Amino acid sequence: AGRRLGVDASTIGRRVARLEAAMGAALFLKTPQGYQITPEGARLIAPAEAAEQAASAAAEAVTREAGLTGQLRIGAPDGCANYLLPQVARDLCAAHPGLEVQIVALPRVVNLTRREADMAIAVSPPDTGRLVVQRLADYRLHLAGHRDYLARHPPLRGLEDLRGHRMIGYIPDMIFDRELDYLSATGVETAQISSNSVAVQMQAVRAGAGLGIVHDFAIPFAPGVERVLTDRVALKRSFWMIRHADDRASRRLTLLAEAVAQGLRAELARLEQQLSATGDGRT
Repeated sequence: AGRRLGVDASTIGRRVARLEAAMGAALFLKTPQGYQITPEGARLIAPAEAAEQAASAAAEAVTREAGLTGQLRIGAPDGCANYLLPQVARDLCAAHPGLEVQIVALPRVVNLTRREADMAIAVSPPDTGRLVVQRLADYRLHLAGHRDYLARHPPLRGLEDLRGHRMIGYIPDMIFDRELDYLSATGVETAQISSNSVAVQMQAVRAGAGLGIVHDFAIPFAPGVERVLTDRVALKRSFWMIRHADDRASRRLTLLAEAVAQGLRAELARLEQQLSATGDGRT
């Protein structure tokens, strides 16, 4: 809480102690695993969130003409966080100098209910929770390898030739979303080099360690990486924006969500167009 609010942890402790004294009830219990909220504290959550939203709405009304300011935290899978969101954040901060953008790259689904972020990008829509879901854009993935690796290994004419190649992919038991099960599209069951991070997989491909399914939008960041068997292995996935339902009342967050969505679509299109212009791809 101290890190999130930008104050010392002891200050948070004193504030909680004063609040507990004023309420005449213990709001948190200290345990070996950390602080746990009490039933009395849990009953304060909804009124506190309502007060926070009212205060935010008042601040927005006062500062509306001054542009978007404050902190924005975006949670995203690391492929999106590494290759798309930095450029989106750059443009947002250039347009709104008072804005602070934080990008949380996680190899799992960001929990908005626990307020891990203000909004999240995901590769599949959630089916539970009080959330607002918006489809952002489709993106494409292909099998790829570095040109040096391809020159040293047998040619690829069909999927059956993959048996003679080293594969790179996800650690099977750390695939947190079924949409990330890319390797099954190749018919190969095991990756000799694996990681729970898309960026690590791409770096392995770039290092000439083998073949992997990579995002088209990431290839412009990896000189020498070329798509292969493009007529046989071509995947399409989607990005979704997820927000907490209560945040619909915030004009600031709504405007920021629109700006992030537009920026991500534009950057995705730019990178995929850049790749198409190079005409790479071995069939």
